[in-house]
Amino acid sequence: MVQHLLDGLLTALQLGNFIYLILGVTGGIIIGALPGLTATMGVAILLPFTFGMDAVTGLIMLVGIYVGAIYGGSISAILLNTPGTPASAATCFDGYPLVKQGHPAKALSVSTIASACGGLISCIALVTISPFLAKFALRFSAPEYFALALFGLTIIASISAENFLKGIIAGVIGLLISTFGMDYITSYPRFTFDVVDLLNGFSVIPVLIGLFAVSEVFNQIELLIDEKEIKTNITMDKSYMNIKELKHCLPTIIKSGVIGTFIGSIPGAGADIAAFVCYNEAKRSNKDEKFGKGSLIGISAPEAGNNGVTGGALVPLLTLGVPGDAVAAVLLGALIIQGLTPGPLLFEQNPEIVYGLFSSMILGNILLLIIGLAGIKFYSRIVEIPKTLMIPSILMLSTIGSYSMNNSLFDVGVTFAFGIIGYIMGKIKMPSSPIVLSVILGPMLETNLRKAVLMYEGSYSFLWTRPITIVFLILSLLSVYSALRKKK
Repeated sequence: MVQHLLDGLLTALQLGNFIYLILGVTGGIIIGALPGLTATMGVAILLPFTFGMDAVTGLIMLVGIYVGAIYGGSISAILLNTPGTPASAATCFDGYPLVKQGHPAKALSVSTIASACGGLISCIALVTISPFLAKFALRFSAPEYFALALFGLTIIASISAENFLKGIIAGVIGLLISTFGMDYITSYPRFTFDVVDLLNGFSVIPVLIGLFAVSEVFNQIELLIDEKEIKTNITMDKSYMNIKELKHCLPTIIKSGVIGTFIGSIPGAGADIAAFVCYNEAKRSNKDEKFGKGSLIGISAPEAGNNGVTGGALVPLLTLGVPGDAVAAVLLGALIIQGLTPGPLLFEQNPEIVYGLFSSMILGNILLLIIGLAGIKFYSRIVEIPKTLMIPSILMLSTIGSYSMNNSLFDVGVTFAFGIIGYIMGKIKMPSSPIVLSVILGPMLETNLRKAVLMYEGSYSFLWTRPITIVFLILSLLSVYSALRKKK
């Protein structure tokens, strides 16, 4: 294995391959930072450009885009309170407050270091224990996915500690929103009101952009009208994360990277779920941190978690031919187009492809660290732009981002509608993040609960007869209990 890995490293370091890897990582960062352009979309758009390339070269570039895009989403999430990708939604909770305190460079450096570390942890798992992780992930069926989604939803309890009742109300509203559109089991239309655009329900990206970005724009417009705009000449601290702060965050980064790798190896889970689960675990295990106020751990946990998914998602793809998330599904298509069949035989018949991919993941995360840290002084200048220019720019990006998902003006309307909802929720001190969490996890929760009941012919015995399900249900109870105890 070591020899194959060294051969793969030499392949990835060939001048042509290395240039494509650099282009992939850089392009991925740009794609991820633009609201609405997800990692999946970036890889899918650039997939046709790899058709004429050598198999290894094409896959190396796509992996670079994947790694870069997941990190890139944190840049706009931190600086503009506008998640570039759904995976970076949890980063807004502490990233943006830290920027408002005058520490954009520190917030971005924490995100960059945590992202690279999370990605490298997942690479180590990918190289060493991928067959074991893949076999374990295959034990997940509808009951386990239901329990995992329920565990994810218990995060609402911890992020709503200041006003538990309002957080629960927001979570229920989000679950209600997630039921709009075609029923996932029977395809019966629900709450569509004869509007064709509602048949597919509300897309996550427009809801996300509306609640976080557009609502913040409305707040800034109000400050301008009231002539209470925060002065743009506030001294911005340009210092990066120091060694003491890194030591403080390192245990959380390692733990979140491991959790992200595990969640990534479960087909269908994805980086957004990993980010929220890691954020919740960080809140549970760091009682003295002031989360939501610019906590460094609050930034590092979701970023290490969502980048941990990048390697984890490739585990079932390469070992079993089952993609771990949407991006891995596109990579599956890329492998098939190149005449390769993912699975155990791929390791025996095409080790140069597999280990070239492993090596490019490792190099991609190292490049992510270098390019990310080098670019911070340029990214952080964004906060120095006057609000009169910033507000229309964010509105323009929000409109383009929401439209680009489905080329739909309806999604643009959804974005502004949820922007108004988010603005009103801010006025009545109701957190908007539980809505986003419920919209992301609601379909997974409902679909898998109903599938599990069908599997067991109307019985709910799967709740106490399947070991993995029991573990997640116990973790859910502990999560809620921990949040309530902390509040008390």
